[in-house]
Amino acid sequence: MTKTGVMRLEPAGPVGEGLEPMEVDPSGFAPGSDVPEQSIHAYFADESIGLTVGVWTTTGMTEKPGPYPGDEFMYLLEGRLDMVDGDGEAVPVETGQSFAVRNGIPVSWTQEAPFLKKFFLLLHDEKKPVPDIDSAKGGVVVMDPMALEAKLEPEAENIGGGEQRDALAFTNDAGTMTVGMWETTPFETEKAPFSVHEFCQILEGEAVITDADGTEHRFGPGEVLFIPKGTVCSWKCDVPLRKYYAIVDM
Repeated sequence: MTKTGVMRLEPAGPVGEGLEPMEVDPSGFAPGSDVPEQSIHAYFADESIGLTVGVWTTTGMTEKPGPYPGDEFMYLLEGRLDMVDGDGEAVPVETGQSFAVRNGIPVSWTQEAPFLKKFFLLLHDEKKPVPDIDSAKGGVVVMDPMALEAKLEPEAENIGGGEQRDALAFTNDAGTMTVGMWETTPFETEKAPFSVHEFCQILEGEAVITDADGTEHRFGPGEVLFIPKGTVCSWKCDVPLRKYYAIVDM
């Protein structure tokens, strides 16, 4: 499914397609946990690098403690969860929050909420060995808009006549995935191939992204999009824009 083009992520999946039920392995859950019902729609998948982007749902569950499968950025649309480490320390995530998880950290996804839905970008190459990581400390990063705003720094090169600032929140161990907050004053670019894979969650403002064939996609606050590497497109913002991003550069 290594296609290009601007992709709008919808909570119910694409119109006319929806989400597909997933097979669930009962052995992955803690004693006493319900075996959840899960569903998914993958908007994009590139098995050669282990990248998947989509929407996913689950009923309540408690996973067995173990290494987290991949580097992942998530935007929680519904529900609540705790990422619990081996010492019982929990990082809570609430509806409306976004967070990143480091590949291989020893944690348990613990969810009492009866239903959860998320948008996600997952970078997980199953052909590579699982990293040996002793501690989950610092491995779950919940996006804090106020803290990130205080860290915003001007970018070295501005684009499209605007002024841009960036605050980095997470970098994976391989250096191939970065997560952060980015903002810009009004700007406009020419059509050109996108040099990275990028998941965008719009926080403030509005962007019009135009595909190679002239199709315009308009995105505002709360909306999520994904642009695969190689997509020919242009950006135009008539008002200031702020977004969270998860970029895969490989």
